[in-house]
Amino acid sequence: MKYFQEKTGGKHKMKKKIVSMLLVAAMVASMAVGCGSKNDSGSSDTKSDKGESITFMAPDWAIPSDDQLDEFTKETGIEVEVSEVGWDDIREKLATAATGNKNVADVVEVDWSWVGEFKAAGWLEPLKISDADKEDFLTLDTFTVDDEILALPYSNDYRIAYYNKDQFAKAGINEAPKTYAEVLEDAKALKASGVDYPLAMSMNAEEKAATGLMWTAFQMDGVVWNDDGTFNKDAIMDALNYYQEVLDADLVAPEDKTASGMEAYMRICSGTASFLVGPTMFVSKTQNPDDSAVVGQVEPILAPGKDGTAKKTMALPEALGVTSTSENKEAAQKFVEWYTSADMQKELNETLGSLPTRSSVLKELVDDGTIANAGAMLEASELISSPFPNGVPAYYAEMSSAMYNAINKMALGELTPEKAYEEMSSALDQLLKEQ
Repeated sequence: MKYFQEKTGGKHKMKKKIVSMLLVAAMVASMAVGCGSKNDSGSSDTKSDKGESITFMAPDWAIPSDDQLDEFTKETGIEVEVSEVGWDDIREKLATAATGNKNVADVVEVDWSWVGEFKAAGWLEPLKISDADKEDFLTLDTFTVDDEILALPYSNDYRIAYYNKDQFAKAGINEAPKTYAEVLEDAKALKASGVDYPLAMSMNAEEKAATGLMWTAFQMDGVVWNDDGTFNKDAIMDALNYYQEVLDADLVAPEDKTASGMEAYMRICSGTASFLVGPTMFVSKTQNPDDSAVVGQVEPILAPGKDGTAKKTMALPEALGVTSTSENKEAAQKFVEWYTSADMQKELNETLGSLPTRSSVLKELVDDGTIANAGAMLEASELISSPFPNGVPAYYAEMSSAMYNAINKMALGELTPEKAYEEMSSALDQLLKEQ
């Protein structure tokens, strides 16, 4: 069984993969006599004899093994210098380098929430990929702005639901909820059966509270923002009113209002919560004895919607992009293509725990049992869509802050749903005026 790894920050360090000139010469010679690497098709595009090198900057969870990087160098002749940087520091390093018109790296980590900012700043070089690859990548829309592909996704993370079958059965509930109204009704029955706080939800003043509201509205109504960038009031109010009903019925733990979102989500693993809409990593976490006290009890299911299961769901993926300041753009794109290839996605699932972003690879790993307890994982992957009609905006961070602060105030009883909407909507309107 494969256990997906939780993403954490990493310490700064540098390491360099250097292939000696003799090895490079030997590889070039082997190509000349038709004895190239396993991926050599006789094309001059596959192998570089220029002794090129690139720098790859990413968090610890995205760093390939030494053997994998060496294999890339053998296949292409391109040396890779790896700069392992904490996730939170990547934007700052890019901004600092841009100010001095310097290149901090050729290939960089691109979080889904950074796309609009990076596009506005001109930090990323548009990428070109085949139509077949466009169809295979599940979350490519997230990294596409104005018809330009700014990064290729390598690690998937989309929202599905989880329910504890044993706890539901004990409460007299014999089937999984299909709508948020049913979730609310079932949670009340679960509470009456002895599960004090059956719903795991992030309501602290942090990013996960904002994204939680986004996907709740998206799953309910299929929309979050209007085409002009303003909130779709009906959708946001549906989600906020659901939150208020949850709070009124005392269905979330008091600590969910002040603890980190991940701590709130982990209650599905401790058995103190019976239902979660959350990250795909919990497919494996709920079955990992190191993380879970309820192994065998939790099943991944389709997220709820308004009139049935959700018709759309949201993804929060990670990607790699080529910097616009790179002097080795062609070599950098080769690395990105290699890193996100089908073969490497299988390898990185094994070595790093990355959930594949290619539909073909995800299906293969579910079908062969590499990803166990998949439940509705494959079916849910077909529902992935971006809630941003014009791409992730450059002001995303400020908008998200307004959202999660309003949600937290509502959770603490300081705002009604109407007032929470007014607060976040007025903040967004001001951001739109400043654009």
